[in-house]
Amino acid sequence: MKLKAAIISKGAITVPLALIAILMLLPIVVSFTNSLMTEGEIGSNYDLIGKMTDSAAGGKDTFVNLKLIPDWVSFEQYGKVLIATPIYLNLFWNSVYMVTLIIAGQVVVGSLAAYAFAKLRFRGRDRMFFVYLMAMLMPFQVTLVPNYIIADRLGLLNSASAIVLPGIFGAFGVFMLRQFMLSIPNVYVEAAYMDGAGHLRIFRQIIVPLIKPGFAALVVLLFVDYWNMVEQPLIFLEDDFKQPLSVYLSVVQEEARGVGFAASVFYMLPMLLLFLNAEAYFIEGVQMSGIKG
Repeated sequence: MKLKAAIISKGAITVPLALIAILMLLPIVVSFTNSLMTEGEIGSNYDLIGKMTDSAAGGKDTFVNLKLIPDWVSFEQYGKVLIATPIYLNLFWNSVYMVTLIIAGQVVVGSLAAYAFAKLRFRGRDRMFFVYLMAMLMPFQVTLVPNYIIADRLGLLNSASAIVLPGIFGAFGVFMLRQFMLSIPNVYVEAAYMDGAGHLRIFRQIIVPLIKPGFAALVVLLFVDYWNMVEQPLIFLEDDFKQPLSVYLSVVQEEARGVGFAASVFYMLPMLLLFLNAEAYFIEGVQMSGIKG
């Protein structure tokens, strides 16, 4: 009876979670399968205006034909994205360039600042960290005008630096890595310091190896955040050719639905590959940091 009750209890939890997972994965599956359809097939499935005209004449209800299996597998849309239209690749590499610099910069700057807040003792440390927390809690819209004025004064508008520099000095990396460093006993640092090691050596040889899961979790979270950024490029970059692909996807959908599906799949791949390869470190890092969803 206990085994039967345990199986029923486990099933009562597993089935709803499986349904939620399927619903979450459905947009990815639809994007991938529709990217393998021809433009004509996609148009016939999603041409709601034409269907409404036909239904008005026939007196029938109108629905979008959501198909998961293409009638004929075609790589025509990927050919347009990767070969026939170079602008997609150009915007994709813009995204890679900006996100890579932001992540690398914030990992370096954030880890050094987190070490200072977690392991060094100086006047005003806790108050300064409180200011960091306030900066992290502020939405992007609050700091939009000051960031724009500073970028304008420094002559950074319409350049990647207007996005990269504020991203490098973001407060989230400092907060998250500090949480990891607080879990490291201070006796490690004190013992190394008594043996003659300086703070840079302590940071490099003791702290960094112990917080590798934190680095992995931070990289994944930063990548998801900045890979999908839209507001910053729209405001700081006037030249369309300097914008990331995340901004241009909406325009692609308007021009050609098939190309939009292919571009979306192409755009999702780096995120999926990163998460699948860093999943274990990501989960461990989030659990150790104490961050809750």
